[in-house]
Amino acid sequence: MIQKKYKLLLALSMLTIVSCTDTYLDTVPTDSIAEDAALSTPENMALVLNGLHRQMYAQSTLTGATSSRSGESHFIPALDAVGGNIIHSSPGNGWMTADLKWNSHTLPTSGTNFNFWFQRYHFIQSSNAIISKVDESSFPVTPQLNNVLGQAYAYRAWSYLRLVTTFSKGYLVGNPATDPGVPLLLTAGTPYVGAARGTVQEVYTQMEKDIDQSIAYLKNASSPDNKSNISINAAYGIKARIALSRGNWSVAAANAALARTGFPLLNETQWDSGFNTYDLPEVIWGGRVIDAESAFFSSYFYYVAFAFNGSQNRSNPKLISKELYDAIPATDFRNKEWLPKAPNTNGAASNGQGGSFTTDPNYSDKASFDAAKAAIIAKYGATSGHNTHPYMNVKFKQKNPGSIDPDDVIYMRSAEMYLIEAEAKAMMNDIAGAQLVLQAFGKSRDTAYNSSIYTTKTALMDHIKWQRRVELWGEGFSFHDQIRWDEGIDQSKSGASLVLYGDGFMQAKPSVNNNWIWKIPQQELDANPFLTNADQN
Repeated sequence: MIQKKYKLLLALSMLTIVSCTDTYLDTVPTDSIAEDAALSTPENMALVLNGLHRQMYAQSTLTGATSSRSGESHFIPALDAVGGNIIHSSPGNGWMTADLKWNSHTLPTSGTNFNFWFQRYHFIQSSNAIISKVDESSFPVTPQLNNVLGQAYAYRAWSYLRLVTTFSKGYLVGNPATDPGVPLLLTAGTPYVGAARGTVQEVYTQMEKDIDQSIAYLKNASSPDNKSNISINAAYGIKARIALSRGNWSVAAANAALARTGFPLLNETQWDSGFNTYDLPEVIWGGRVIDAESAFFSSYFYYVAFAFNGSQNRSNPKLISKELYDAIPATDFRNKEWLPKAPNTNGAASNGQGGSFTTDPNYSDKASFDAAKAAIIAKYGATSGHNTHPYMNVKFKQKNPGSIDPDDVIYMRSAEMYLIEAEAKAMMNDIAGAQLVLQAFGKSRDTAYNSSIYTTKTALMDHIKWQRRVELWGEGFSFHDQIRWDEGIDQSKSGASLVLYGDGFMQAKPSVNNNWIWKIPQQELDANPFLTNADQN
């Protein structure tokens, strides 16, 4: 979108065509190629998709985009920060401070809003180009062509899900038949003149049509090259997410079960390994990060991994809510992934307790304070310049700790699918069904787990919400979860600092608070002839 100033011409977007193999990078430059050549064969269309796979995580090369906010590598942690699940311990180098304060997505001129909108419409227009080219051509139907089309339809559905749940009122808290959604663009061609906002319901109807079409193609497709590709399992997972966000509980449950088939839950050793590779058996969809094409200081691990050697992390280890962590049972191995007694070594920590044993209530002498920090630095491979903080996260661990090396980005795991299925069954008042799914999930994390104690819909939902916040911490779900559950933000018992968080410390629930709806980029309102300032959220 943003058609007049930043035309999403496919020939320009071919800057993103790179393979997910080192061999390809050695032989083919990442230059733009003509649109006709890019869409001339299914093989070339697969390269267009490889460009999208890279755009999911990499530093943006799109004309008009801002590289410091790059794809899901930025927006996964940003959405958890805005949603209150990732807690920052200090301002760090300033990145995401405006997000924490809710001073970014509520501003039409924010680069955060612009890039979120711009990049997802780039995915849509690239998908449109593939779909339209196949429609007007006579390519023979092959498993490869089905793979290409299946992924193109899935990317379009995924992009519209990201857009409509972010720039429109939540389906379950609004009036989807009349609430404004986002512009629906379904055809290729230049110039891209834009469109008016469809209703939320119209966008959902298109998403559901697209993901069903994707699944139909992928059922008869060649096998995915790797987990960066959208497989049929990932498509089922996208369908489950769409259904969950609109309260279509039976569809959500059924497709979540299909999505997780063949992707067994992690054991303790695997969970503790750091979530730095999509080779983990639970990962359904993820980005294999290519070092030569990576973002480094815009990478996912730059934002979330304690030991990453960047200024965002050295002075600002990310925290879990005290209230959330303190409810983790001693028998649940996930309690090792945050350190409630880590010393507060940063004199600039936002809670005012950092810098010395004299201000940290957990320590009474310098020797034990210093020794505790040294032990954490040694165990997790950080540098002496890294600070520590109570309740800091060590869930995310680099393959090469203490470096700036990027690692893989995970978009979908089977654990999420178990929790979608459990939530959907609970919402259908299928108490026994929800308990059964939760027991299969919970016993993999907690040796003493017993789902039978949750005997009502309310008890089940309270527990499922807690499980999602713990299990999926740092994986980007909390902002949209809060909208679906119609729950506000209250950081008063979390350990977050009011001084650092400002308006983000307390926010009323989404049904009565339009600040949960991101502002449409002002550039879009200025460029799209079908929109005016009256269309602003």
